[in-house]
Amino acid sequence: MTAVTENIVLPDRRGPAGRLSDFFWKHPHVLLTVLLAPPLLWLGVVYVGSLFALLLQSFFSIDDFSGLINYEFTFATYRQLLSETNLDIILRTVSMAAIVTIASALIAFPIAYYAARYAQGKWKVLFYLGVMLPLWSSYLVKIYAWKLILAKEGIVTWFLGKLHLQWLLDAWLSLPVVGGNSLSVSYTGTFIVFVYVWLPFMILPIQAALERVPGNLIEASSDLGGTPAQTFRHVLFPLALPGIVAGSIFTFSLTLGDYIIPQIIGSSRLFIGQAVYAQQGTAGNIPLAAAFTVVPIVIMGAYLFVAKRMGAFDAL
Repeated sequence: MTAVTENIVLPDRRGPAGRLSDFFWKHPHVLLTVLLAPPLLWLGVVYVGSLFALLLQSFFSIDDFSGLINYEFTFATYRQLLSETNLDIILRTVSMAAIVTIASALIAFPIAYYAARYAQGKWKVLFYLGVMLPLWSSYLVKIYAWKLILAKEGIVTWFLGKLHLQWLLDAWLSLPVVGGNSLSVSYTGTFIVFVYVWLPFMILPIQAALERVPGNLIEASSDLGGTPAQTFRHVLFPLALPGIVAGSIFTFSLTLGDYIIPQIIGSSRLFIGQAVYAQQGTAGNIPLAAAFTVVPIVIMGAYLFVAKRMGAFDAL
């Protein structure tokens, strides 16, 4: 009876293609395996395999005499990673990533709130266009454009001079950590460009999270006597927090691993990405370069675990 029913529902078809289609229909688990095998092989072999090879390289060391890699298991490279110079690079990079993330959240929140609560129709289209348009231009073009803008003869210096505020810029650039000869060769310039480049990745998740906040909750808070500050602190911010954390995943991780922006705009002090490039290319110390790359992987692994616990993935 079952065989007769199967023949009525799906009669056998002639030809290799028909028989193959019938086989996949009768064995869906085989079809699922065929469809998932290529991406899983790519993820497992190319991506995870390369990360495992990278991790393995970090447990090797460089022979000080010959400069060749010593393929013996050792923690000497990680001891070298924890030296004062390398720790300074790690702390500098993590600090910049954290500051960029906080600044991006502060700038993005009011923009996202306006888009989620008030923008309608063509204004919402213009909002998305304005946020996404910088992402459509070349990454290097944007950075070199900012280098010209922040240069000593750039438009920022010219504009402040017209406002008779050149003294303020000079005072800021004279500060020991954030200053420099000009904005284009200072940590301040690096910070400005990082925020500009990664800001869209913060705005969109926050806007998506705010759109899920029911308007009647805000109205109820006001009806119950809550001030705008109390409404923000107890209603709006907790509900928007997953979107902020989701955006911070992008801004923090992208800043943590970027080496092009600090290479073009900033001082001569290295970030993690520059250290990896220098150790792998110029110095030829592949084990130390691999150890440096393990640092952002570990940091982002812990960060993603905390973000998942806070429901950030629901806002992506």
